[in-house]
Amino acid sequence: MRCISGASLGYNIDALEYFFLPIQASDSELVQRVVNSDEGAFLALYDRFASRVYGLTLRILGDSMLAEEATQDTFLKLWSRARQFIPGHGELASWLLTIAHRTALDRLRLEKRRLPASNALGSEEEWTTIPDETSTSADARWRSLYFAVQALPMEQRQVIDLAYYKGLSQSEISEVLGWPLGTVKTRLRAAMQALRRQWLDETVK
Repeated sequence: MRCISGASLGYNIDALEYFFLPIQASDSELVQRVVNSDEGAFLALYDRFASRVYGLTLRILGDSMLAEEATQDTFLKLWSRARQFIPGHGELASWLLTIAHRTALDRLRLEKRRLPASNALGSEEEWTTIPDETSTSADARWRSLYFAVQALPMEQRQVIDLAYYKGLSQSEISEVLGWPLGTVKTRLRAAMQALRRQWLDETVK
């Protein structure tokens, strides 16, 4: 992941101030310093939370370049909206990750991406060694579930991917795909019923 730079924020960074920040400074203390345009405090918060923000945006977007852009957008919002954080209402991590989550969803809508279920479940290379069809091992059942997902209609695969592998709520799936909420619920329910039947079939074999 590329680090955010001072130039991308439009200001000059005083490196010495950053290096002499107290290590034990709390998140709330650092945010208050960011409110006062303290660039060193901003970089300290970036070091603390960048990997978590990037991990969340990557999980939602499924693309490293888009995740990097969403991560930078998230920290730009931290810089410009720091005064909106109220320590008594919760932890900074939760507040920042909520911003990251919304930023990633906005980017997903902008790109109009449709991530196939196969991206979330792993590459094809991971499934080249298929156990004997009579096997009852857990590995064999999970591989069977993979192929069951692949056999679903595309619209059902989309909702399974976004709900269970991207962590989106039904309302968020509705926004991302541009479907009515009722349609999302119906297709998700149909997909789960199909997968449940396949799973039970594999269990009794």
